[in-house]
This record gives sequence, C-alpha cells and structure tokens, in this order.
Amino acid sequence: MPIPKDLFLLDPGVVFLNHGSFGATPRPVFEAYQDWQRRLECQPVQFLATDLPALLLDARASLGAYLNAPAGDLVFITNATYGVNTIARSLRLDPGDEILTSDHEYGACDRTWEYLCARSGAHYVRQSIPLPVCDSQEIEEALWQGVSARTRLIFLSHITSPTALTLPVEAICRRARASGILTFVDGAHAPGQIPVDLQAIGADFYTGNCHKWMMTPKGAAFLYARPEAQPLVEPLVVSWGWKPEPSFTTGSPFVDVLQWLGTHDPSAALAVPAALRFMEAHDWPSVSLECQALLDDALGRIGALTGLKRLYPPGAGFYRQMACASLPHQEDLPGFKSRLYKQYQIEVPCIEWNGMHLLRISVQGYNTREDIDRLLQALEKMIGE
Repeated sequence: MPIPKDLFLLDPGVVFLNHGSFGATPRPVFEAYQDWQRRLECQPVQFLATDLPALLLDARASLGAYLNAPAGDLVFITNATYGVNTIARSLRLDPGDEILTSDHEYGACDRTWEYLCARSGAHYVRQSIPLPVCDSQEIEEALWQGVSARTRLIFLSHITSPTALTLPVEAICRRARASGILTFVDGAHAPGQIPVDLQAIGADFYTGNCHKWMMTPKGAAFLYARPEAQPLVEPLVVSWGWKPEPSFTTGSPFVDVLQWLGTHDPSAALAVPAALRFMEAHDWPSVSLECQALLDDALGRIGALTGLKRLYPPGAGFYRQMACASLPHQEDLPGFKSRLYKQYQIEVPCIEWNGMHLLRISVQGYNTREDIDRLLQALEKMIGE
C-alpha cells in the first residue's frame, strides 16, 4: 500500500513523478526540522557554541549506522555538488593527468571537473556507456576502455541523473584500487533508494544527498572519505576547524576541517535521524520494492505505447525507484514537458541525452497506480497527436 500522500507537503492536485530532482519531505520529518530551527533561535549561542558538536555527532552516528561507515569518516555538507567540488579542488592535478568518467554524469559535476581540468591542464575523459545495457560486466568493460597510464581518478555516479542507471561501482572501485587509481562516487540518488554500504563499495571518496531519497529537508548531504584518503582532503572554506580549539575538536581531523564553517543553520542535518526513523517506522525496504513494481509496470506500458526498446532489462538491478523510458523524438522537448504539467498537472522531467529523448520517472511511496494511469493517458494523447 502506498504511503498516504497527505503525510507529505506536496500539492495534492499535482501528479508528482519527479522525486529525483529535489525530493519531498514527510510532515513528521519537516516538523523535526522546524523544531531544531526553533531550538537554534531560542538560544543561538548555547546551541551553536556548546550543544552543536554533540548533536552533529549523534546525527553522523545515525547516518553512519545506515551507511555502514564510522561517524569520524563522515561529514555533513549542503549537497552532493559541494562534495564533488571539495574533492575535485583537493586533488593537485598536473598537466596530462586524466579524470575518467562516463557520459551519463550530472551536468553540474561535469562542469566542476571541466573547469578545474582546464585550469590545471588535466583532461576530463568521458567514456561512452551506450544504452540499452544488458549486464553490469558490459558497463564495467565499456568504462575500462577509457583507463590509461595517466588516469588519476575515476569519478562515477552510483545512480546516474540523466539516465537513471545504477552503475556497478563496487566492482569498478575494487578494480581501480588494484590498479592504483583513486575512486570517487557521486551517490546523489542512491541513499534511501537502494542499500548503500560504504565499506563494501570501497570508494576512496563518496558523496551523497540525504534530501532526495532519504527525504530529509533540503540542505542535508554528506561526504565520506576512507581513512587512508582523508589526508588528501582540503576544505573549500578555511575556518575554525583548521587548527581547532580543544572544545571544537571532534577527534577526526577530516571532520574538523570540513564541519566548522562559521554561522549556518544545521537543522537539515540534525533532522537526518528523524528521516531514518520515518523510513524504519514505515518499513521502507518494502515500500521501495512496491515502488519498483509500479515503476516496472509503467515502463512496460510506455514501451507498448511507443514501440521503443527498454533501456535496461527489468529485474537486473539497473533501477529501483527511478528509471527512464524512451520517447519518440519531439521537435520541442521542453514544450512537451511543459504541456504535461500545464494540461495534465504531471510533474516529470523530459531529458535529451546523446540524441535520445527520455522520460525520467520517479516513483516514491506516496505515488499510486492512479498516478501512473494519469501519466499513460496523457502520453497516449500527446504522442498520438
């Protein structure tokens, strides 16, 4: 059974099939967030200068238990793009160094690497992973064609943004370490949608959002670094955490240098345990599997409507609650998306990727079969036209 939509603050008149872009927060979690904000404003000095270190430690410990990572190897940040910038700017790239990635990556992160590589003389190498895909080994081998003697780091999404494809990051990280290559995984879409075990994945660096599929308020994300890789990390903002006062030391230099950035509102991060409690109370692994079944039905029905081949086989681990369906080529893809919203009140992204037109569908616990029916009815009319 779906989670009642009124447990979220979403507009009940909109079919919201775009949880993947910015998420949506349940009312109990949002209330916890506001409670933290009120507590902050009640006595800001006591809260920020005295109480906050222990509160953040508790929140990091809860997140670490969920991700299988020690609290001292995790630090809260505002979003995954911030995490990508932190690691990208920490690396001392030399002319000719190569950063290997796929052609499925998020635009903001592509721009980060392009900017820094242009300044250093390094090369940002986008290796093609064609769609449709059949198995994970095929993806791994396609990516590995881009490895060279100059490859300094492999940067990959855990779940890609434009194509919603789950990449075999654990196998790639294991192979990279054996080859002496650093790895960095962008998990913006992973935590809360699929199980994430940071120890098993084995990436040197991993950044992820809590405000997407974990459903925390906006501005809660994390950066993880293996202990052996932490000395490489430098702060984007130098503040009190560099050479901290004894009262501000967490025991982890990695956390110290990144956590203390001056005055800011930490309420979104402090609401992470409330989000984890919400998922546990509602048996979220079962909810996620129900969402996957609903999404799989939607992909099959869209394929039958368009006659276009599916991008990844069902049941093969390539998607969970977010996936793409191919659309017939549209002369005006932004206009097509706009019509879906204005005429049918359906919020869903339409994406152009490598010449393909894709509909990226997110199914979260509040979505129903009626939402999918409404999408199919709209697509049938619009594609028929």
